[in-house]
Amino acid sequence: MTGRYLQRLSLRARLMGLGVMGVALALALGSLVLYAVLRFTLNRTVDDGALASAQTVSAMVTENTVPEPLPVSGSQVVQVVNGSGAVVSASVSADRLTPLLRPPELARALGGERISIPGSRAGLTGTLRAIAVRAGPPSASRSIIVAVPVNDLEQSQDVLRLTLLLAYTPLVVVMALIAWRVIGSTLRPVEALRSGAARISGSDQDERLAVPESADEIRALALTLNDMLDRLAAARNRQRAFVADAAHELRSPLTSMRTQLEVAQHLGEGGELPMDLLADVARLSTLVEDLLLLARAGTDSNHPPVRESTDVRALLVATAERYAGAPVPVSVADGPALYANVNSEELRRVVANLVDNAVRHASSHVDLALRTEGGGAVLTVLDDGPGIPADERERVFERFARLDDARDRDAGGTGLGLAIVRELLHRSDGSISLQENPSGRGLAAVVRLPC
Repeated sequence: MTGRYLQRLSLRARLMGLGVMGVALALALGSLVLYAVLRFTLNRTVDDGALASAQTVSAMVTENTVPEPLPVSGSQVVQVVNGSGAVVSASVSADRLTPLLRPPELARALGGERISIPGSRAGLTGTLRAIAVRAGPPSASRSIIVAVPVNDLEQSQDVLRLTLLLAYTPLVVVMALIAWRVIGSTLRPVEALRSGAARISGSDQDERLAVPESADEIRALALTLNDMLDRLAAARNRQRAFVADAAHELRSPLTSMRTQLEVAQHLGEGGELPMDLLADVARLSTLVEDLLLLARAGTDSNHPPVRESTDVRALLVATAERYAGAPVPVSVADGPALYANVNSEELRRVVANLVDNAVRHASSHVDLALRTEGGGAVLTVLDDGPGIPADERERVFERFARLDDARDRDAGGTGLGLAIVRELLHRSDGSISLQENPSGRGLAAVVRLPC
């Protein structure tokens, strides 16, 4: 579950999350180590000072030159205790009747342990840290007890601990913000490559990705992608050139075949064969012309068509008149003249392809309508044929697309008509979509043109 959630996050978020987690863990460990080292160092300093004082008093006891009161350093409390547990000498601030350490505590302290005792035993507040050493001959052994108030030391440690805890969260937040900016800046060239690749994939222009100046992996990726784009462009150009050359070479023999068949039909030679073959030759000729048009449209993508103000309604009327003898009537809805900024010849081919497709599949009529919408012209071709399922309406714009119903190229089309329409409209900044006929039966081809 966690893995799938992380995969849905962006690379920037995942890198920042990992970085912040690493920084947070490092800061936590660093804070613990710092606190432990400072605590150990401060306690070691206090113990060293107490041990030095104890050794000084021990030397005095050994030499039997113990002064009264015992000399101390700072706020230290010093006692000399005999074997029976009685205080035989003490500093000014020490109790001369009761030892600072109880017998079990004294035994642990003589064993090298540092003992913490309440300061009330010496008439002080807070806590005392005590050590003990032996002095004198074995027959008259003495115990030197040195205790140091550590109240200020503990307060300093508490302040340090509180400071580390309070500073931890803001510091992690600041590091997260810095990481977000740094990672974003690092990934900016990658985003530029992604947006450039998306722009190129949606365009027929021979563009290339911008190569960053930095000599890193992103630059190498950009160079590799540009090399791939070069190879793809070369393959696309070879494909278009092949289609154009093949279509061009097929024109001449098809024209010759058509001429000979028409002559044979006119002379009455061959019976019904010339008439049957003429239909197939006409279809092949249409296919060749469509292939040639698509090939030219692809190679001319860097040279947009010459546009002019075109009367779209007049073009629709002229198209409808050419289909006066069609199996179904083609009518144009009444309305005022409407002009579009397009190439008139390409728009004529668009309308002819759409009307031809509609006539081929309509049951009783084909309607052409024109209106303005959003500052542009909207041309609609409606038929009452079998229609196209909604999930197939985008696929029919592919070249040689086939459908399971009557709207396939076996009904007389080449399978290239709608592909040609979209290509020509794209060159004029237009668009086309297939929708359900508002009457409930058939198809509506909606073309949007710039005015």
